[in-house]
Amino acid sequence: MLKIVDVKVREFLLPKPKVLSKPYFNAIILHRPSIERRIRITQIETDEDITGFWFGGNQEVIEKRIKPKLLGENPLMLERLWQKMYMGGDRKPVAKGDYIAAMSCVDNALWDLAGKILGQPVYRLLGGYSNRVRAYAAGGYYMEGGSIEDLVREMSRYVAEGFTAVKMKVGGWRFGIDMRTDVERVKAVREALGDDVDIMVDANNAWNAYEAKRFAKLVEPYHPYWFEEPVNPDDIDGSIEVRMSTTIPIASGENEFTRYGFRDLVSRRAVDIVQADPNIAGGLTEVRKIASIAAAYHIDFAPHGNHIIGSHAVAAFPNGLIVECFPKSSPYRDPDVYGIYRDPIEVRNGWIEIPDKPGFGVELDERIAARYEVRIEG
Repeated sequence: MLKIVDVKVREFLLPKPKVLSKPYFNAIILHRPSIERRIRITQIETDEDITGFWFGGNQEVIEKRIKPKLLGENPLMLERLWQKMYMGGDRKPVAKGDYIAAMSCVDNALWDLAGKILGQPVYRLLGGYSNRVRAYAAGGYYMEGGSIEDLVREMSRYVAEGFTAVKMKVGGWRFGIDMRTDVERVKAVREALGDDVDIMVDANNAWNAYEAKRFAKLVEPYHPYWFEEPVNPDDIDGSIEVRMSTTIPIASGENEFTRYGFRDLVSRRAVDIVQADPNIAGGLTEVRKIASIAAAYHIDFAPHGNHIIGSHAVAAFPNGLIVECFPKSSPYRDPDVYGIYRDPIEVRNGWIEIPDKPGFGVELDERIAARYEVRIEG
């Protein structure tokens, strides 16, 4: 019987191309240019030399607390392994936070491994609703010294590359961007792109309900495709209040964990679109349940985060709506990382056709990876 023989976290230290020379930010996080980038992967090995991996990983949690629960187990028993990991607290299940995020990395690596064992792409193992999904270009951050004209040029470039949907940031009051300026940004992008391009606005939990309602009213004439994270993640009542006040669909969930957190978000009709992130919500095993809960309430699913795993998740479910993607021309995305791996996903005319490759279709080039691998400190 196939068995898991090792679970480990690896880290790579890469020189970072000078794509951006100035800080950029959303409503809550200031990103400063750096000269290096650290990438971690969680890797699962079997006694038959088949290996699965996924990006990210908390070494302390994964190698000390999760690994002992998985050694010797059949890697295809995904529900069993998820439950063993979930019951990982000292006294009770761990419902939210870093442990669930670490679990998510392991669970996603298990799905990659399962696909490689069975010779199937992950989306097909999850259910396989479609092999073609729509993608939107994420970006539109505030840039230090940047102008509305710079934003319009960025969004227009993505449309010229074939995207029919783009996302931009709003809610930057903590950094001196007032609501009037945010409205002007949305207006300028709409006027530049015309009515045939969908525009998402993302507040990253910037506002209280009354502020979010005011903003929604002001930008309704520009027909946003959705209004993302208008209020704090734990303010379900506030999200309901905003949703009931506007014609703009409300999207949220990237900061929520497991089906239990999404159960309340969905059953109380706090959102129109669920944005579970496979990298923190509990992995694809749990995202499958979250998407099903949303489907029971006729709510669409549009995952937050990485476009590789996101495209498999959207392709798997009937209520899969659209995939987040940072275009290869994006100033916020590094070029493919020095050949350590190759991104298997290509966006053409705003759509992704999922490659018919086992797992997520991502392979490490171990010869190149060895140049950049470092010991994890701590």
